[in-house]
Amino acid sequence: MVINGNVLDMIGNTPLVDVSRLSPNPDVRIVAKLESQNPFGSVKDRIAKHMIVQAEKEGRLRPGQTIMEPSSGNTGIAMAAIAQMKGYPIKILMPTSVSIERRQMLEVFGAELILTPGEEGSNGAVKRAMALAEEHPEYCFLYQYGNDNNPLAHYEGTGPEIWRDCPEITHFVAGLGTSGTLMGTGKFLKEQNPNIKIIAIEPPLGERVEGLRNLDEGYIPPLFDQWHGFDLLDRKRVVRPRESLEWTRALVREGVFAGISSGAALAGAVKVAKEIERGTIVFIVCDGGWKYLSTGAYTDDLDAAEAKAESIIYF
Repeated sequence: MVINGNVLDMIGNTPLVDVSRLSPNPDVRIVAKLESQNPFGSVKDRIAKHMIVQAEKEGRLRPGQTIMEPSSGNTGIAMAAIAQMKGYPIKILMPTSVSIERRQMLEVFGAELILTPGEEGSNGAVKRAMALAEEHPEYCFLYQYGNDNNPLAHYEGTGPEIWRDCPEITHFVAGLGTSGTLMGTGKFLKEQNPNIKIIAIEPPLGERVEGLRNLDEGYIPPLFDQWHGFDLLDRKRVVRPRESLEWTRALVREGVFAGISSGAALAGAVKVAKEIERGTIVFIVCDGGWKYLSTGAYTDDLDAAEAKAESIIYF
């Protein structure tokens, strides 16, 4: 076994696992890419590393400079961990409505938390971060929603890994948040085989499946336009909060302890499997479930868990 130089070398090359027992069509295989196996626990490890390393190379991030970023959790956690390793102070703006484990993990990695109103969700944290960046040009604001190194991390990593390990892929399914995973991975896969379908999962307009966004809600991440998202996506599938919880629990029964956005992606994959005759669907397990135990998402009555989903940011 190779001894890694540090944990940053362990980001990426995540495993695939077959969860086709959950497929409604025996001729459609469903495969999960376990991004929860990254060292800081999520797919966002990839973009945090790529954005920070490239900012260093470009001279945008200098020794001792303060990093500032809005995040509902996973990107902030990964950035805080890497910043701590490299000696950068970091400020993370996040809504008050995130799960307590999110805040605790950020504090473990030495981040300073700046809390924004929970009712404004992640969009409120983004707006406050943009204003703060104007007020403090001395901060390094990497802005995951508009930073090309976000999708590039997936174009250079996630996409090639899926193609290497599962070249028979016919459909790729992921949640639509910053859009980086879909844009980068989707672009790479389309270049290998234009017939591969790229499918985004979004919540219904006006309903909360946090970590995901509906493009009709008034905010389209700049990356989505920069990477020609409307041309790249083949379709979108709407997944409701209750479906996300139900399929997250189904993943647990398969031994995959995942966060709720992973359940949403699986719910979308199942919808696609019902519509096609045969194929292989790969979907993203964005993170693990450890950060959400306090929410009751795995153990509460489903009605109670669904009600909590309206007030707690899960992702």
